[in-house]
Amino acid sequence: MDTELAPTQQTPAPPKRRSRWKWAAVITGVALLVYLVSAYILLPLGWKRYEKRHPWLEDVPGVTQTRDGIPGDPLNVALVGSEAEIRAVLSAAGWHAADPMGVRSDLRIAADTVLARPYDDAPVSNLYLFGRKEDLAFEQSVGDDPRRRHHVRFWRAEQPAPDGRPVWLGAATYDERVGLSHTTGEITHHIAPDVDAEREHLIRSLKGTEDLSDLYYVDDFHQIREGRNGGGDPWHTDGRLAVGGIAESP
Repeated sequence: MDTELAPTQQTPAPPKRRSRWKWAAVITGVALLVYLVSAYILLPLGWKRYEKRHPWLEDVPGVTQTRDGIPGDPLNVALVGSEAEIRAVLSAAGWHAADPMGVRSDLRIAADTVLARPYDDAPVSNLYLFGRKEDLAFEQSVGDDPRRRHHVRFWRAEQPAPDGRPVWLGAATYDERVGLSHTTGEITHHIAPDVDAEREHLIRSLKGTEDLSDLYYVDDFHQIREGRNGGGDPWHTDGRLAVGGIAESP
């Protein structure tokens, strides 16, 4: 008796054409995603960082100098805007333009220190950057004690920002007491060592005006992150420079 063999069942092969189209769609989708991420996220971020970092910060000294060439206070802030815009935003933030140095102002600050009277626009000693003393100086009083104050000096940078607007490099420090200079023996204000705290105080006060159009930090602006200023006061920093753009005036 002949045995009838059942036909062998074979699984039909998947259509090759459909498989090729599927892989082509996947590859195209991945390539499109890579393009979109690169073109609209990574590259713009890279250019934005480059434009903010170069070229106007490349040759900027990190520390100011006294008239005798002794290292002074470190730079820790920069503002972008015209002189009028800088003056306006600092005034709106509660900062007063410092009086120029002179016999009259020196006598007044000495008397106010002894009598504990406020002097909102007391002069600040000169520091130097780019071979010249500060272009602008501002301060905030602390109560009625002229021995303590927030203050910042600004120098107009030699290079403008990428958008062509002026850049003002600043050294913001907090005067915590009056005493004798550790280097010259002269009567002077002594700064608090944490210059980052004063940087943040200044930025907070500017934010309160709502006139900051941009704010970012430049990491590793300082390679040397501690030192002493011209009066022998120690200072330390996290190495960052705060950069704020002032909203342009109409």
